Amino acid sequence: MQIKKAAVLGAGVMGAQIAAHLANAGIPCLLLDIAPKELTPEEQKVGLTLESPAVRNRIANAGLEAAKKARPAAFFSPEIASLISVGDFEDDLPKLKDCDWIIEAIVENLDIKRSLYERIEPHLSAEAIVTSNTSGIPLQSLAEGRSDNFRRRFLGTHFFNPPRYLHLLEIITTPETDPEVAGFIADFCDRHLGKGIVHAKDTPGFIANRIGNFAMLDAIKVMLEGGYTTEEIDAMTGTAIGHAKSASFRTLDIVGLDTAVHVAKNLYASLPNDEKRETFTLPDVLQKMVDRKLLGDKTKGGFFKKVGDEIQTLDLNTFEYRERQKPKIASLETAKNMDKLEDRLKALIYAKDRAGEFLWRTTSEAMIYAANRIPEIADNIVEIDNAMKWGFAHELGVFETWDVIGVELSVARMREEGRAIPANVEEMLSAGAMSFYKTENGARHYYDFGSGAYKPVRQPAGVTILKSLKDQNKVIKKNTGASLIDLGDGVACVEFHSKMNALGQDQIGMIQFAVKEVEKNFAGLVIGNQGENFSAGANIMMILLAAQEGEWDELNLAVKQFQNTTMSLRYSSKPVVVAPHHLTLGGGCEMVLHADRAVAAAETYIGLVEVGVGLIPGGGGTKEMAVRASEIAESTPGADHFEILRRNFEMTAMAKVATSAVEAKNWGLMRRQDRVVMNDKRVIEEAKQTALRLAAEGYVAPQPRKDVLVLGEAALAKFKLGMHMMKRGGYISDHDALIGLKIATVMSGGNLTRPTRVSEQYLLDLEREAFVSLCGTKATQERIAHMLKTGKPLRN
Repeated sequence: MQIKKAAVLGAGVMGAQIAAHLANAGIPCLLLDIAPKELTPEEQKVGLTLESPAVRNRIANAGLEAAKKARPAAFFSPEIASLISVGDFEDDLPKLKDCDWIIEAIVENLDIKRSLYERIEPHLSAEAIVTSNTSGIPLQSLAEGRSDNFRRRFLGTHFFNPPRYLHLLEIITTPETDPEVAGFIADFCDRHLGKGIVHAKDTPGFIANRIGNFAMLDAIKVMLEGGYTTEEIDAMTGTAIGHAKSASFRTLDIVGLDTAVHVAKNLYASLPNDEKRETFTLPDVLQKMVDRKLLGDKTKGGFFKKVGDEIQTLDLNTFEYRERQKPKIASLETAKNMDKLEDRLKALIYAKDRAGEFLWRTTSEAMIYAANRIPEIADNIVEIDNAMKWGFAHELGVFETWDVIGVELSVARMREEGRAIPANVEEMLSAGAMSFYKTENGARHYYDFGSGAYKPVRQPAGVTILKSLKDQNKVIKKNTGASLIDLGDGVACVEFHSKMNALGQDQIGMIQFAVKEVEKNFAGLVIGNQGENFSAGANIMMILLAAQEGEWDELNLAVKQFQNTTMSLRYSSKPVVVAPHHLTLGGGCEMVLHADRAVAAAETYIGLVEVGVGLIPGGGGTKEMAVRASEIAESTPGADHFEILRRNFEMTAMAKVATSAVEAKNWGLMRRQDRVVMNDKRVIEEAKQTALRLAAEGYVAPQPRKDVLVLGEAALAKFKLGMHMMKRGGYISDHDALIGLKIATVMSGGNLTRPTRVSEQYLLDLEREAFVSLCGTKATQERIAHMLKTGKPLRN
């Protein structure tokens, strides 16, 4: 089985964005929808008819155009949209014969879906796989009436919105689905679409929507009963408890109130025997919002509405918007000072205030409900936990959270309150198992209700978990901010584990040690981690303190040490592979720039952003932009060296951040030979294998460059003129112009009277002098202080 071309039926928000993500994976995709039955006034005005291709493809084309404009972006890079072609159900169904995978994503109506399946089946190849993106219609009902071959190659693939960013894909099979087909689709979506696969049973709402909607509706009911404000609920159900920043009501605005109401009504109708069926009864407030077209982002107003620069909140009594109210709950304020999620959860859920009352009641209800759903909707707790983490961006699943707050302690409180404890949990405790998860010999295990024993949590082949290696005593050396871990097969890995993985002495010292250790005892080195982000950049607090104390020699030495460290990645005698993911900013980006290879998660947001704190890239990043401009100019016939340099200057001076690893390659922040991995869970293993391949091919370290062509005063004069015009136009401040001048001076090679070949060290010295000199300015120190205080850049 293979997938060379796909089709998506239905060009709504989900259908179009599923097609976009298939295109992200390099798969040509056909996007089809209905042919319109009426002309728009614009179409009539220009003389089009219902037979005109532009009219017949209007709906599919509108879906594609919406995906192109989506924010956050649906495509890794704009040009990828060219892989999608559009059509309609009347004219283009014969094209399905060339498609290996057809994904149906039309309206949630059983009869309409069945009718479409009847129409497409004659046009399918015998090997085609058909899947539905239904969010809850039973798959077996959808397949009724189809041929044996169709039913064998039919299953559910339930993506979550937006499909590029949410990791979850629920796989749902029927008794007739060929297990090999289901296994192939699961593996393909894992490796090529970057999905976390959860196997759900063919029950209403599957896993994530069943548990997620129960929790959402229960929270609204508790809110209304307890007189909580919208702001209080979102403050309690967001990052404070490890959930998405959008929390509860902002998430509903994003999803759309009409969609949420539709799912809730379907679940209520489909669950006559659910012991908590009444929780799925739609709260009046939601129906009234839908009746008033207060649907969220799609109608420019839901629970929240942007009015000018202000975000206002809907008053759920008057349905008028009001100013936002800042929640004042003592335990929430205390929790803000707790770095560890586990500490925050225990403090908040057991707090003796309004937050504790709400979170205890809603969290414990979700736990009881989830436990009672096994084996109805899933075979084990791992599937439920993964569905909630990957589908709703929660840091911990339901049962992982239960472990954090203490199973025995929480169950004792539930008993005191007279609540029914799930039988499977009672049996687990009676058997002496006091937690849902445990670690044995470095391997994570979960409690399996069916067998009454702990079983290993299975990881797909090709996934390396650094925590598991550390639990197996594979740590070579460790400090408070970084570790060196033996990945096996002769490859070591430097892992950062500081807050935001900011780069300071701990991380630099560990890299320096690792390079020497690997040169003596290993075949290659990986620099990567499995934290939320690869690295948010240098520890700017240390820079500010040194600058404020006037410790210029120490600061100069620290910058030189950082430069030497990044250069050692390139010129080590053993191959070094950097494995970035998510935020890879400033110094993190400079690590990538100097690696022999980068193996990046597709969702890598990378850039040289130092100007945001009044500095220039000082770890070799500014130098490297000059080097890469020189390389491209000299290897590309007819290339304009200054134009290439200008693009690199703008990218650096404007602190541009690539929104994907694909875009980073287009911009030159990653090289052509660097790899992009769709599933970020696979990045460390892929980086390890890349290091081993480089070693097996007879890796020879490059020599430091002494022949970098720089343009000197001719380029510098052009940059100066450009900045002068920007400043005169009021687009940049005096300090912005100073920073720009420093960047331009380094990239141009300083005050050289003509184009000259210089060494990398020459450029590094220029870079370091510029960096330290900016540290001495009041404006830069103010920018750093402002960033530390607010997390936002200051323009002064």
